[in-house]
Amino acid sequence: MTDSSTMVASQPLPASAWAILEDQRILRITGPGTDKFLQGQFSQNLEDVTPSFSPRAAASTPKGRAYCLTRMVRDGEDVLIALPEDLADHITSQLRKYLMLFRGTAMEVVDNGRILGILGDGLTRQLGEDITNQLNTPGDSVVVDQHHLIRTQDTAEGLARFELWQRGDLSPELAEVFQPSEKTDQVNWQASEIAAGIARLTPESLEAYVPQMLNWQHVHGVHFKKGCYTGQEVIARMHFLGQLKKSLFRFSAAGVDTAPDCGTALKSGEKSVGEVVNSVRLADQSVQCLAVVRHNAVDTPLHLDTHPDITLERLELPYAVPEQQQSDTPDT
Repeated sequence: MTDSSTMVASQPLPASAWAILEDQRILRITGPGTDKFLQGQFSQNLEDVTPSFSPRAAASTPKGRAYCLTRMVRDGEDVLIALPEDLADHITSQLRKYLMLFRGTAMEVVDNGRILGILGDGLTRQLGEDITNQLNTPGDSVVVDQHHLIRTQDTAEGLARFELWQRGDLSPELAEVFQPSEKTDQVNWQASEIAAGIARLTPESLEAYVPQMLNWQHVHGVHFKKGCYTGQEVIARMHFLGQLKKSLFRFSAAGVDTAPDCGTALKSGEKSVGEVVNSVRLADQSVQCLAVVRHNAVDTPLHLDTHPDITLERLELPYAVPEQQQSDTPDT
């Protein structure tokens, strides 16, 4: 697998390209207890997971700390989810503790499955206007042959993005669309995720955040009206009592030659007020990152702990986060 941490993303990102997301593992949950099992562990309402809508979801500990951020895709009577390779074993181990209660229900790797990340709408339009017209908002999905094409969050700069959840080989017609000449490095997809405000957990951030701290409720990843699930009490209380005091922001820094590690502190003066969640180096000799920061500190000059002389620039996210208002209340 390519180590994207050592690579540099294009700036700007390609307007029309595709990448193989080699760091993702697709799991299939199948059997009579599929929906009931997932309903009890994830923040999404399984009734909303349909062939035409593939929403995000989170699985959390009883204390409400996220150990899995994923998307749910309805595939016949089954549900597909994607896990990062570096967390997949841990996540499946956690989920199997509950899966064993559902006789006849299984969770297995889709051996012939992979995900393609698609930048721009040029390639999807080659599949036909009848297909692209069904993909207007994040989460909209359509079955193309036996594969699932999903609209995901645009970047803040307006670049359309899609995922193709591939099951088996592409037909000759589909393979014709995904030409090698338009294939790009996975690091460009990683950069587009940051530009779209989509957090990814790593071993360093595992179980560190309630999903709302990662803006998961604003990318259709938390359903606040569904029934009980593991961690739901903490997640719901934070939402309904307005207790969210820090959340995900996007920043850039010029003249930083190495993408900061997950967990690198963001400081206001000498005070630590947040930490990096994901980051990427760009070709213009800058870095961009997503960081969880206290709301009452984000309007002060911020810098990375590793680069105290470089002030971070706050960048837009492509979605609104109403909770990100200045507050003098201590963090939860």
